[in-house]
Amino acid sequence: MSHILDRPIWNALHTAHADLAEGGERARRYPPSIVPFAAAADDTRESLEALQNLPAADEVMAIVEAGPITVPQGLTVLTDGKLVQMIAERPYERISDSRLQPLTPDDAEEMLALATLTRPGPFTLGAQKLGTFWGVKIDGRLVAMAGQRLRLPGHGELSGLCTHPDFQGKGLGTLLFRYVAGEISARGDTVFLHAYYTNTSAIALYKTLGFKLRSELNFRVVRRSA
Repeated sequence: MSHILDRPIWNALHTAHADLAEGGERARRYPPSIVPFAAAADDTRESLEALQNLPAADEVMAIVEAGPITVPQGLTVLTDGKLVQMIAERPYERISDSRLQPLTPDDAEEMLALATLTRPGPFTLGAQKLGTFWGVKIDGRLVAMAGQRLRLPGHGELSGLCTHPDFQGKGLGTLLFRYVAGEISARGDTVFLHAYYTNTSAIALYKTLGFKLRSELNFRVVRRSA
């Protein structure tokens, strides 16, 4: 039997994030200004055609599935890789720290700049529409952040964790990790996250912080031909 997290995009867009969904019952995506994720209902011709028709010419979409990803002919594969999905082995305690502050739309450009520099994964100016982000600022400058992205029944994704290279090694990433995990746990959800399969150092760190591997996922970035 499949797990709800095996198709995280499709299931999020039918539950907690249904109000953000573009498309219909055959294929859905998030608005590209928020995040490029999309999914087809299944591999039938009708669903794949619906997926193909979601983006405008030259728009990019990202597809994440535990099973094989079938791409219709009208979409060109730009990136083909693997992710690991990790899940918390226990709830996290809620913590507080005076250095942490909730980020607002006024911080969006600085958040995007930090994510572009450190590359934690797909990130846009509209990322905060998916969930709350928190950060640490030093001398008015955003130096570390993390937040919540996908939401599904009983599950919340910790995402966007990054620290500016000038401030790494000071425990800010671990602090934000524990804080966001605690906020997700406090509402009764199980925390999960994704990491690139090749990012072995991050995977090892997450294991020490109480996460275990749940599944490998396929990851494809596609673009609609002009």
